[in-house]
Amino acid sequence: MIEDGATAATAADPEVERPGPTVRRRIWKVRLGAPEVEARERLDTLTTEEPLEIRLHPDGAAEPFPLSVTMRTPGHDFELAAGFLFTEGIVPGREAIGQMEYCVGPLATQQYNTISVRLRPGASLDPQRLTRHFYTTSSCGVCGKASLDALHTQARWPAPDPTAGPRLDPATVAALPDRLREAQGIFDRTGGLHASGLFDARGELRSVREDVGRHNALDKLVGEQLLAGRLPLTDGVLVVSGRASFELVQKAAMAGLPVFVAVGAPSSLAAAAAADSGITLIGFARGTTFNVYTHPQRVLGGD
Repeated sequence: MIEDGATAATAADPEVERPGPTVRRRIWKVRLGAPEVEARERLDTLTTEEPLEIRLHPDGAAEPFPLSVTMRTPGHDFELAAGFLFTEGIVPGREAIGQMEYCVGPLATQQYNTISVRLRPGASLDPQRLTRHFYTTSSCGVCGKASLDALHTQARWPAPDPTAGPRLDPATVAALPDRLREAQGIFDRTGGLHASGLFDARGELRSVREDVGRHNALDKLVGEQLLAGRLPLTDGVLVVSGRASFELVQKAAMAGLPVFVAVGAPSSLAAAAAADSGITLIGFARGTTFNVYTHPQRVLGGD
């Protein structure tokens, strides 16, 4: 398996470099003033956005086939692939995933934007899912899916009991967005990334992943935990830097997460999915206020 942290190019093409999470670009900083407009040339740091194609290679198949293309920020690509396959219900767990590697191009050049995931012998797959191709973008995690029915994946574990699981102090909840923001190293340089953070009930950060796509950031986080054998995350608290969409709540449910905290607003379908999945959904967590949309017992007490 090629290590996800590798940066060297293949020996066949040493000039090829693996894309990084940021790029430098010349810009013109414009400032309005009197009597003239001032424009200064400078270098700026931008978040990298590049496609990642995920190819699936079932055991016994001669060649892998393309399954998904997503626009992502390079980094933690194997976690992204594993998390996507799991949260979309394509593989049942890490035991189904064998070798993951970046694909080599026709001229023996390394293609760091294409990953092949080889499945282990006997890995079970849903044939209907394998006949559907995904295309996702950084702005919308559900574009190109055949129908909304495709989003209703079946979680591997029972829904969390709303009367059980982690209990959070309201002050801890209110502090979580700032703690997530403090952990966003790439955001500090670019201002253009979403983040998903995993915390415990005391508000201690366990892990964080950043990406130009909010669904990719969560898939990277879930993929990391999946490959480490830590699922289900029954005592974890998920914090996301943006809004709470239906797809993100579904991915959280697949990972067994009981608490979902969003800086932005939830959609109606996200709230309905959280209610059905036993997830305490919190939105508009900003400063000293937040809204609890489902299963308030974990924050406000009671049964």
